[in-house]
This record gives sequence, structure tokens and C-alpha cells, in this order.
Amino acid sequence: MSDIIALFLPARPKDAWRWLTIRDGAIASRGDGLPGRDQPSEATTVAIAPADAVALHWADLPGRSLAQATAAARLLVAEASVTPLGDLHVAVGQEEGLAERPVGAVGATQMREWLAMLAESGFEPVSVVPSPMLLPRPDEGYVIGDLGDGRVVRGTSSGFADEDGLTALIVGDAPVATVDRGALESAIVAALTDPPLDLRQGEFALRKRAAIDWVLVRRLAWLIAAIMSVTLLITLVQIVRYNASAASLEAQADTLAREGLARGETVNDAGQQLTDRLARLRGGGAGFSQTAASVSAAVAAVPGAEITGLSFDPTGKLRVTLATQTQGQIVDVQTRLAAAGFNAEPSTFAGAAGRFTGVLTVSPR
Repeated sequence: MSDIIALFLPARPKDAWRWLTIRDGAIASRGDGLPGRDQPSEATTVAIAPADAVALHWADLPGRSLAQATAAARLLVAEASVTPLGDLHVAVGQEEGLAERPVGAVGATQMREWLAMLAESGFEPVSVVPSPMLLPRPDEGYVIGDLGDGRVVRGTSSGFADEDGLTALIVGDAPVATVDRGALESAIVAALTDPPLDLRQGEFALRKRAAIDWVLVRRLAWLIAAIMSVTLLITLVQIVRYNASAASLEAQADTLAREGLARGETVNDAGQQLTDRLARLRGGGAGFSQTAASVSAAVAAVPGAEITGLSFDPTGKLRVTLATQTQGQIVDVQTRLAAAGFNAEPSTFAGAAGRFTGVLTVSPR
């Protein structure tokens, strides 16, 4: 169990601070002002709110969730307080073994001032407990205890600062007992170890700082490194497989190319030699077959025109000896060849016996 530093908030700005420390389930030290900086770094700080600054109520509230209980408590406080509900901070607690739950109402501005004052002094309390909640709850009547800066009173369903006249008016004929020092210190230790009512709720709840789990960080780092290593290994394996497949395909292509070459031809670059052979067989330009087919189609589409001779040279030019009935048919054949993507350069056509004969030199555009 870590040490607890209890800081008693001053009821008025001019009042002095007081403090006490709890160690091993007992009050170990106490003093005025602020505790020294020699306190253990892992000690927990709890602030004690003055009794006259917090209005305490007890009510049977829903226990399903703190939000539901707080909403019901705000309705209760609104009926019992002259302060506008929007200016109040309402907190709900829980005492072991009791159906009724304590409700604390304090000005929201007051809460902000307390927390700011504590922060300026270098303290961040994990909880803020009203001082009457440090007293033991009586089975009947009221108990009074001296916390050092004044006495506080607690009943079965009430808690307030002891004031002349007012206390007698509230207590009436009910029995009143004074808590002895030993019982009071035991009650203080119990209340600060597990506060029955903590005002640090809602907008004033302690914001926990995110802690870095270095063990988890190291595990994640190793996991990322393992994933990257496996990814790299998979990539390397794929590269090796792709290279092997490419080499196999190249070998197959080379074998097929060798089969397509002329028998007895010395093989140096099978792919290029096969390309050269195909070019020789096909001919230059668009090749003999395509060029001759285009010329035949163009001539067949012109009635009265006929081919009387063909000559194909290695440059891809096809010389067509053409006979037509009219000179206009020569132009018609040229037009059709142009539409097929060929140039047709005519020689001089001579006319004899009603026919015109000449040569068209056809080549790809």
C-alpha cells in the first residue's frame, strides 16, 4: 500500500494549510503549511474539502450506473438548494452496506479554484473528500470530531461544520457523542484509503495520463521486424521463381526458333535469325501476300480491269502490269489501293485495240 498525503484545503484564503500522511494503515506524520518535497514520489495525494463549503445529502439512488445516480442526485439538490443548478457540481458516493448514497454539492467555481490552487502548489489529488466524511457514521444521533481547524458533525444522513447555535438547532434532542482520538484517526485512515464520497467526478474527474507499455512496444517492434523479414523473404523467393520461369521460357523459345530455321543453318542468335527468315519469306514492305491480295481486290472491284503480270522485289514494291478499258479505270484502281493503305505510282499507259496497258508500282504508305 503506497503512502497517502492528505491536504486539508483552507476554508478561507487567509487560513493556513494543514497536512497529514498515512503509512502502513496509520497516521505517520502531520503538520501545518504544505508537506516537504522529501515525501515518497509514489505517494498518493488526497484533498480534504472544508465542511462549510460542501452541502451533504443522503438519498436512495439508482445503483445501475454513476451517470443515472448523478442525474437523480441533481434533481434532489435542485429542490434543496437556492444556488442555480448550473453553478453547482454534484457528486455521488457509496458507503459499504448502506442503501442510501451520500451526495455532495459544491460550487463549480469553488472546485476549479481548489484544483488550481493545488496545481500551483505542485499537487494533483486523486480525490477530493468532504471533511465530514472522515468521521465514522453513527448508528443513531450524531458524532463530533476535531480535525484540527474546527469541529465537524456527522449524523446518519447529514454532515456539516460545528457552529454555535446552528448545531444545537439541527441536533435537537438527538444523542451526540464525541469521537475520541484513536477512533477518529482510524476513521480518517479508512476514509482516505477508500473514500465514501469523491468530489472528483464528471468534468473534475482525474484525467489519467497514458502510460507507455514498453514491454508491448518491444513485442510490437519484434512483430513488425518479423513481418518485414517474412515479406522480404517472400519477395526474394518470387524473384528467384520469376527468373527461373523466364529462363525456362527463353530456353523453350530458343528451341522453337531453332526448329523454324533452315536445316543446316548455323545458329548464333536463334530469335533474330528466325525474324530475318520470316522477313525473307514474307518479303519487304507489307509482304508479297498482303500486297498482292490488296491489288487483286482493287482490280476485281473495277469492271473491265485485269492483271496481266506481277513482279515483287525485295524492297517490298509490287509491279503490276494492268490492262483497262478506259483511263478512268486506272484512277479507280489507284483510289481503291489508296484506301487499302498503298501508294500506286503509274507508268505511261499506252492505248491499243481499245485497251490501255501500263505498269502500277504498288508500295505501302
